[in-house]
Amino acid sequence: MKTEKLTFIDVIAVADLLKKEEVVAFPTETVYGLGAIYDSETAFRRLVDAKKRPADKPFTVMCASVDDIEKIAVMDDRIRNIVKHLMPGPLTIIVKAQENLPVWVSLHTGRVGVRVSDLPFVREMINLVGKPLLVPSANKSSEPPAMSGEEAFQIFDGEIAGVVFGKIPGQMPSTIVNIGDTITLVRQGPISLEQVLKAAED
Repeated sequence: MKTEKLTFIDVIAVADLLKKEEVVAFPTETVYGLGAIYDSETAFRRLVDAKKRPADKPFTVMCASVDDIEKIAVMDDRIRNIVKHLMPGPLTIIVKAQENLPVWVSLHTGRVGVRVSDLPFVREMINLVGKPLLVPSANKSSEPPAMSGEEAFQIFDGEIAGVVFGKIPGQMPSTIVNIGDTITLVRQGPISLEQVLKAAED
């Protein structure tokens, strides 16, 4: 496979590759990510193959806007408050999944990680695709995430359809919190657990 080198101005071409169930690497506001449309098993398998990741570990779902989160996640007042105050941004929330999602999205866990990027290119790209994406970090399983287009291309050349070259404003993966009966920190990132708890209480 030839891996195309793309830039932000190629957003339509990037969206077209994703619509064809291909995998594309692109910058977010934190680290480089890999994207594949969430409702295609073919795209999911290609993502698993590219990541060299166990197929029983769910991927984060990235939405174009906060309004799209309700299509993926079961919301309550705490979650709505967190979304209102802290998203879009470098935050992934793990919440109860909507029951109609494809099985490979939640992988029988009943849970899903959801994120909305603060980078305009990413939101425009997902809008053009017309559906959310599965978006893990751009790296092989257990290795550090790519922080540039050059790194992503070196890792995935010949294995994915394209790499979008662009600068990322951050240097740290998103904060991940699990929201159940309580809210717990899964991974520390730019947003603190205290900020999340405060937003939840509104």
